[in-house]
Amino acid sequence: MKLWPHVTTMIHMSNVSIREAKNHFTELVRRAENGERITVTRNGKPVADITVHKKKGGLNLEAGRDYLLSKGIEPRESWISPDFDDPLPEDFLLQPMPEPPQRKLG
Repeated sequence: MKLWPHVTTMIHMSNVSIREAKNHFTELVRRAENGERITVTRNGKPVADITVHKKKGGLNLEAGRDYLLSKGIEPRESWISPDFDDPLPEDFLLQPMPEPPQRKLG
């Protein structure tokens, strides 16, 4: 009978010195692949972690477009500028906003 079933699912953490990490790097990487987090220390202070590489998530824009098309919905904007996420110029917030175009009624 297991009294603490949640304990077996915890990630095990270990501290190793830089010298130990250098001498046993392959073993430490294998341990990280099995879910262990290895903290590398210099003079007893943490300086780096060895962890498993996780695939970065994100939006699958192609799948979203296909889904909308399957429902008969045409995408309104199908283009994103390549510099969309580039840093803004330093004086961006100092520039006045352009006036919105006036709409004619009637």
